[in-house]
Amino acid sequence: MLGLVAGTCAGFLVQAHRAPTKLPSLSQPAVTRAEGPGPDPLSAAQDHRVKTDGDLRKLLIARPKDAREAHWADKDGWLDLADYAESYEKPADAFPDLISDQFRRAVVVGWDQGSASTVEIRLVQFRQEDSLEAAEYAEGGYYWAEKEGGTRSWPVPGTGDGMAYVHTRPDTEPGYLPVYSAEAHAWRGDIAMEIWVYDSKPISKDRIMDLAERQVGRL
Repeated sequence: MLGLVAGTCAGFLVQAHRAPTKLPSLSQPAVTRAEGPGPDPLSAAQDHRVKTDGDLRKLLIARPKDAREAHWADKDGWLDLADYAESYEKPADAFPDLISDQFRRAVVVGWDQGSASTVEIRLVQFRQEDSLEAAEYAEGGYYWAEKEGGTRSWPVPGTGDGMAYVHTRPDTEPGYLPVYSAEAHAWRGDIAMEIWVYDSKPISKDRIMDLAERQVGRL
């Protein structure tokens, strides 16, 4: 399982052990079949898979009208396995790990605002045949975000354990503007959400929380 922080790959493993479920008795009372039509199928609003099995790009929040599409953003919004692995510091190591973690697909939207502000949002979907990888990837995001010094954090409403982070200490390099960052991580069903914000000035709690709440609301 991989934790992703600002394009940097690091390992983060979570294992769950469950007691075996007791099998029901083979002798069961007969059940009378109800007459009439069966229940109506769930609507798209009630059935999570109706949304997440379709075009995943439609679940991304829209780029603000006053923003420009990020110069690095892929025009069609899709990230295949190789594309997503490239976002890690060591793609060659990330690639086989993503395969074993049952990576299914990912989508991204990004935009630039002003002279030095960038936003990137990714939704990463897993097959989850053997384990809850979306939850584990979100937990990896929490772990690495909290390791940075000068970090403040808040729960994201509408999620079980989603978190938003503001890093108050900028990255600095001689000859360049300081780079402040904020991020948010959450998961719902088989999808992990990753949000990154970069700016030359401090990023407010309201800014990262607004992005996180609006994106989670679409999942």
